[in-house]
Amino acid sequence: MTSRRVAIILFNLGGPDKQESVRPFLFNLFNDKAIISAPQPMRFLIAQLISRTREKLAKANYALMGGGSPILPETTKQADALEAAMARRVSNVTFKCFPAMRYWKPFVKDAAQAAQAWGATDAILLPLYPQFSTTTTGSSLKEWKSHSDLPCSTICCYPAGDAFAEAHADAILKTWRDAGSPAKPRVLFSAHGLPQRVIDAGDPYQWQVEQSVAAVRKRLPSDWEMRVCYQSRVGPLKWIGPSTEEEIHAAGTDGAGVILSPIAFVSEHVETLVELDIEYAQLAKDLNLPFYLRAPAPGAAPRFIDALADLTERALACPGKLQSENGGRLCPAAWGQCPQGNTR
Repeated sequence: MTSRRVAIILFNLGGPDKQESVRPFLFNLFNDKAIISAPQPMRFLIAQLISRTREKLAKANYALMGGGSPILPETTKQADALEAAMARRVSNVTFKCFPAMRYWKPFVKDAAQAAQAWGATDAILLPLYPQFSTTTTGSSLKEWKSHSDLPCSTICCYPAGDAFAEAHADAILKTWRDAGSPAKPRVLFSAHGLPQRVIDAGDPYQWQVEQSVAAVRKRLPSDWEMRVCYQSRVGPLKWIGPSTEEEIHAAGTDGAGVILSPIAFVSEHVETLVELDIEYAQLAKDLNLPFYLRAPAPGAAPRFIDALADLTERALACPGKLQSENGGRLCPAAWGQCPQGNTR
């Protein structure tokens, strides 16, 4: 055995654990400069306003899931599975995973403190956001740097790796087979949306989502129709599209049955369990779609855990380095917000 103790920091959005947590969670979300770019104190006031006005609806949505978000229990399952996988793969290093939530407990600062108390010699920063965005991974990495000085290796993105793509394809195919293998499904790859201005500023998220879809569709029947769409729009700004709602309407017009795949989500939470499973399912019913199916998020599926373990091993071998799934920069030069800089 070695004295090397590696903390694997699993970044995710987080979610309120109970009804009383909903409003402060929303405030933390909208008080993040990566989400609302206005300077302080204006951003503070905007966050207060949004968290107050959205509290009632958000509480109702979380009530549908038992009162709180399942994202932390889901992340804990992934953490346990990844720890076990790394123990099998690497015998001379001790690993421990620490969930690090951006907007609710355990916060990034809590994970940093826990890793330090555990006696970590170094850390691997592993976002549970496969596609990089300044609003997700970028925000979490910045927050980590303000709370920890542990030597660390960083994975910035993994939108099109084999194991990741196979995990999504497996889920889609199983969902289809379990439903009796209905004819001519239209797969809607639904990702969380972003304001268009974020993409226009050089954020590579949308490009990376498209790479994810391209990787998954290679593993699905070639005669299936597939489309990319975006959900969870809020506010008056122009968002990237088409929206998932628009694509469900289009399927209704065309008389097509659909399979929804949450391509940018790796665990179940309000956007999947309420928005996709309740709101859009009702829309599909109202539009008389032949069928409406929803593939699960990867969760702790073995192929997805393999993907995370592959990334962890890559990071382990390169202390202090920031890497993508293949080591180098994935994004074309036009995407100036790529964390690897203009190296391509």
